[in-house]
Amino acid sequence: MNRHLILSAIILLASPIALTSCFSSSKVNSKNEASVGKQLTDLDAAYRQGIITEKEYLKLRKAIISKND
Repeated sequence: MNRHLILSAIILLASPIALTSCFSSSKVNSKNEASVGKQLTDLDAAYRQGIITEKEYLKLRKAIISKND
């Protein structure tokens, strides 16, 4: 029983150390870095497929261009 208790304690103490090695240390950049052309192409495709209205298309197109002007 004493062995079982010691083994359990060792596993509990070692778990956080083992888990930290599972994660990458590199940063993930969540900023959308698609080019203006790609954004406009995707927007145009959404409009042509009927996913967005003409009004939404024009508003978003203007926003993309002015943001990257």
